Amino acid sequence: MAKQLTLTELAEHLGATLHGDGAQVVSSVASTDNAHEGQITFLSASKYRKQLADSKATAVLIKEADLPYCQTAALVVPDPYLAYALCAQVFDTTPACAVDIAPSAVIAEDAVLGQGVSVGPNAVIESGVVLGDGVQIGAGCFVGKEAKIGAGSRLWANVTIYHRVELGEQCLIQAGAVIGSDGFGYANHRGQWVKIPQLGTVIIGNRVEIGACTTIDRGALENTVIADGVIIDNQCQIAHNVTIGDNTAIAGATVMAGSLKVGKHCFIGGASVFNGHMEITDGVTVTGMGMVMRPITEPGIYSSGIPLQTNREWRKTAARVLKIEEMNKRLKVVEKQLSQDEE
Repeated sequence: MAKQLTLTELAEHLGATLHGDGAQVVSSVASTDNAHEGQITFLSASKYRKQLADSKATAVLIKEADLPYCQTAALVVPDPYLAYALCAQVFDTTPACAVDIAPSAVIAEDAVLGQGVSVGPNAVIESGVVLGDGVQIGAGCFVGKEAKIGAGSRLWANVTIYHRVELGEQCLIQAGAVIGSDGFGYANHRGQWVKIPQLGTVIIGNRVEIGACTTIDRGALENTVIADGVIIDNQCQIAHNVTIGDNTAIAGATVMAGSLKVGKHCFIGGASVFNGHMEITDGVTVTGMGMVMRPITEPGIYSSGIPLQTNREWRKTAARVLKIEEMNKRLKVVEKQLSQDEE
């Protein structure tokens, strides 16, 4: 059954200033143009003010400056988008990853389970595992030997946690993620690849979220480390010995090569690629499809790549790019001639 709150109750929960009838009830959140009675919406940018006139929402989360344009009840907050996030948490109907201990779950006798742990059907918990209070292990998950999962963390179905991986508290791991798989380490001997056992592990901090089918490799000697508050989207590849600083956000399909160090509070756009064995400082934003081949030592926004063009335009651009070396040589000749003329 959907949760229902009066606007007075919701305003108290959000620390908002209520304008309108506090007895009205809302039970979900919707976009401004699709909301109907019984729902609350939000206005995060003033350029969308015109949508307020036609909105059928019971109430709107809004800044003080936009209040005169509102035709309904309003909850005034400093940051409507943040308030929307908190509202969505209130009305969230996502079920638990697991409830109780399923009869088909396989749990080693020496595994340590805290209070209120849930383990779904066909999940495997191996020897020496420690699960904190309230941990939820979804159906079909595998938690390898001596792994540790902190209190309140949740694993959706078919997540694989390899041996000795450590996961902090209040983490969320989406379905199909693999944490602690072998890093890509090999020595070449006369044309044959000799595997290097990956002897480190993965250490993940608190409040980390990892998207579906993302892979985080264990370290070769030292550990791969994901710090507190990091969020990683779906289908990302984090190689061995990568370290990622607090509260960095990484969008989908990003690839990070081994021994990369990413600082705190970075924003990495989707499908970006990072070379290994280098450092990215704190506060860096890399826009989508960025190709990062060198260290970044100064905070700021960085971009690379060529925006989409028609095929005809792109063919011309590509042809010119292939002539850059020739053009550079000709330019140096001209510069040299000009320098001689000035003398």
